Amino acid sequence: MSMLPSTLRKLENERKQGGLYRPIAICTKLRKGSQPPAGKEDGDPGTEAIRRTFGPPVVSRMSDTTETSLLAGMSFLTALFEVDWQSASAILREDGVLESVTDALDLFPDSTTISRAVAALFANASGHKACRALISEQHVEWLVAKSRQPTDDVLKASAAVALVKLSRGVGTDAPQVESSGRRDASAGDDELARLMKGLVVDGQSSSSADAVEGLAYMTTDPNIKELLSNDGAFLSRLFSLVPRRKPGTTGNQSPEDIAKSPLYGVVVIIFNLCSYRPRLTDEQAQIAKLRRMANAPKNGAASEETSPLDDDEHVKARARKLVKHGALEALVAAARAADSPAVRLTVGQALLHLTEDKENRGKILQAGGSKALMRIIQSIIPTQKSTVRSSAAPHLEPAEIEPIQALAKLAITSAPVQVFGPNQGALFDAIRPLTLMLVHPTSNLLQRFEALMALTNLASHNGEVAERVARADGLLNKVELLMLEDHTLVRRAATELVCNLVGGCEEVYNKFGGEKAAASKSKLQVLVALCDVDDLQTRLAASGAVATLTTSPDACQSLLELQRERKRVLPVLGNLAEVNGDDDDEEKSVAPHPGLVHRGVVCIRNLFLSLATEAERVGIVRALVGVVQASSANLDAPALRPTAETLKWLLESGIQITV
Repeated sequence: MSMLPSTLRKLENERKQGGLYRPIAICTKLRKGSQPPAGKEDGDPGTEAIRRTFGPPVVSRMSDTTETSLLAGMSFLTALFEVDWQSASAILREDGVLESVTDALDLFPDSTTISRAVAALFANASGHKACRALISEQHVEWLVAKSRQPTDDVLKASAAVALVKLSRGVGTDAPQVESSGRRDASAGDDELARLMKGLVVDGQSSSSADAVEGLAYMTTDPNIKELLSNDGAFLSRLFSLVPRRKPGTTGNQSPEDIAKSPLYGVVVIIFNLCSYRPRLTDEQAQIAKLRRMANAPKNGAASEETSPLDDDEHVKARARKLVKHGALEALVAAARAADSPAVRLTVGQALLHLTEDKENRGKILQAGGSKALMRIIQSIIPTQKSTVRSSAAPHLEPAEIEPIQALAKLAITSAPVQVFGPNQGALFDAIRPLTLMLVHPTSNLLQRFEALMALTNLASHNGEVAERVARADGLLNKVELLMLEDHTLVRRAATELVCNLVGGCEEVYNKFGGEKAAASKSKLQVLVALCDVDDLQTRLAASGAVATLTTSPDACQSLLELQRERKRVLPVLGNLAEVNGDDDDEEKSVAPHPGLVHRGVVCIRNLFLSLATEAERVGIVRALVGVVQASSANLDAPALRPTAETLKWLLESGIQITV
């Protein structure tokens, strides 16, 4: 370990520069090469291996009485918290380590570097429950004092971050930790938020980064959300911390600048400020209510989950303020600059919440939000070339579906060209993720509904897009199931997608009413049944699909067979075309929808034309002409009149009759 002092300095320099790749590599190597210690099969061998490697020299330097050694030990431990917090926590909990930190403050009470190192160590350690249990009231008092001193913004920011993490962690820690006398740490949350807000507006980059981290923790509190969202100067300054990079270039920001920027913290703050409460099912809402009752504060104060400051109206107002001061441009820039999956995913989630307000959607498109979402989605979902083609959807966590949902919302309310641009390839690229959201087992009903709506809009663009939508893995089978869904809006959206695909894709047209009449018969039966439901839009979509399909003789044949079997096809089509309702029936006396009338008439006409065409094909026309010719000498023949009427109808139906 003779090389450890230089290693400590190197890792600390890399930490300050934002380049943690080397320490990550060292810890990863130690974890991979470690084995469970003898007799301790249930332990964490990786953590133990890192602790055995770095613990003794760190403890040795922190027990020294020279400022240089103390700084080396504390700086390394601070860096280790950012790389492998489990091993760093284990080292901090070793006998004498925390006492050495306290002693350092006594040995060098006027040392700015020691105070900064201690505050930074506490700021990193306070984010973890096991370490919070070690921090005493004496340490909290020291942090409070340093957060209020007026001369050193870096020290002030680190101390404030430590206090924030302590106060936010109290509610989730075990009772014995909560009762350690640090309850007052949360009493000054507003004061801490104002302090860190000021550091962001006025401070240098080093103090701003710590302040942003602290605010990222605090913005789960509705009161803090309101405080920050009402300060336009703060929002503008916060968003300016996100490095800008032009597409295809590195821009004015170097990779080191990007790494040092508080990118993740800024994105988390935006996400927290604009997040709506989860939409719960009735069962979920009841469970949440019972949980709140069990954990209700004794003083009757509203919890963060029930605060009126987090209702939809307040969230919408905050989101509009964010958009006004440049949040969209910051999110798009963050998605472009960041290589971190966590940053990109949080950007996607924030954009999802911002799309809830329809007034924001056009602004999101103008800021390049759809391209940012596609970039995020492509980083989450493996390409089809890199995966084995199968009917199973790739594994996605629920949070990873949210950027796709944001893209779907944009695709629902805008034309495909507005969302994806003139390059049709971008539109094609969107089909697969939207299909995955539709068929994935973890998607909720709202996400499936929005996927259906977006795909319907895409399929209306042109026939080539409709064909690609229809051929997406698992899509048609899922859509056919959702046409039977009890939820009216989902059933309607599925039917509208089928209507667009029937009209735009020959493969779907044939599947529902083509040559394989036996296979399509049940599908036609479902469509006819949907022509008779209460929902007008579903009836329009279903009858439109049937009207298109009845241009196929095979589909007409299947419909006639269904009429003979079920006795329902012609009555349903007749109801569509019925103009004059029964005055005694209030439901039928409502003025008919012209679209339904038109579709009904087209369906009936096509059925009759199909009958006429079939009559000609099998020789009935020739037989009828023969009857007329045979009866020419006897004009009183009883067969002559009905034969002439039939031939007249066939002639009017477009059948060529030759004598």
